[in-house]
Amino acid sequence: MKSELDFFVIKAKENGVNVIGLTRGTETRFHHSEKLDKGEVMIAQFTEHTSAVKVRGKAVIYTKHGEVDTES
Repeated sequence: MKSELDFFVIKAKENGVNVIGLTRGTETRFHHSEKLDKGEVMIAQFTEHTSAVKVRGKAVIYTKHGEVDTES
């Protein structure tokens, strides 16, 4: 399991940004979904259940590795 300090922040730049959590294991599946509106922020972390996150829409993702701005 990752450190409790290993988190990331997603900030929506438009209404309707989708944040989708994907499971760990032999089969990757969607297990959680959130919809953010412009200006909303979601703070999340990887867990024993979540191995990846998909962001659909205009958003900025902040991690300890840097900042990613989506281009959609």
